[in-house]
Amino acid sequence: MLGKKTLKSTLLAGLMTVAGMGFSLQANAACELVSVVDGKPLNIKVTAEDSEHAKTFLETCKNPYTKLVIDGQKDYEALIAAKANAKGAEMKELKKKIKTSAFGKAKKLYGLNNCTGCHGGKLEGVMAPGLRKQPSGGQSQYDNQWVYPQNATDKGMFETIAGGTPGKSGGTMFKWHKQIEGHTGGGLTTDDILQTIAYIRANYAGKGEKVWLK
Repeated sequence: MLGKKTLKSTLLAGLMTVAGMGFSLQANAACELVSVVDGKPLNIKVTAEDSEHAKTFLETCKNPYTKLVIDGQKDYEALIAAKANAKGAEMKELKKKIKTSAFGKAKKLYGLNNCTGCHGGKLEGVMAPGLRKQPSGGQSQYDNQWVYPQNATDKGMFETIAGGTPGKSGGTMFKWHKQIEGHTGGGLTTDDILQTIAYIRANYAGKGEKVWLK
């Protein structure tokens, strides 16, 4: 029979092994982002400026902003409608709610970062493919399908925006994430990109399964 000390040591070793396995699984659960251009890792790390939503994405590859922005779209539209007849203090309060709403923030980010210059103010496509993916119409074959099929997932679209693309549709997508060498301008944070993706999802008009909602 095992002595008390031996038994305690054995139990402790077993618990430490289980804990170690749990830690290992957590460490391996990180979202492994890769470049659309060359397939190499996009080494995007958690930083002090990242929100909990950004941290969640970098751990799970799921974008928490998507549901928030989609769910908030109707409320945003109601606020815009109410603003048409508002005055004084009511107008001021409505403007504040519009500006701070999840949908309002995401829409602003899409407009601020020159997405409109290439993809259009209504995501209809100008110099680059449209992002609404309407079933018919558009000016190119990619206005109703994703140029890169992985864009149907949060991970894939993040990789496309963060690390750029090789130019399959005729023009390359710039590198936008501020942690990526050679990024455009001052670059975007993980939160900026995730909220922009959520805005694109909220305006999606295409057919097929909305994988990003799973």
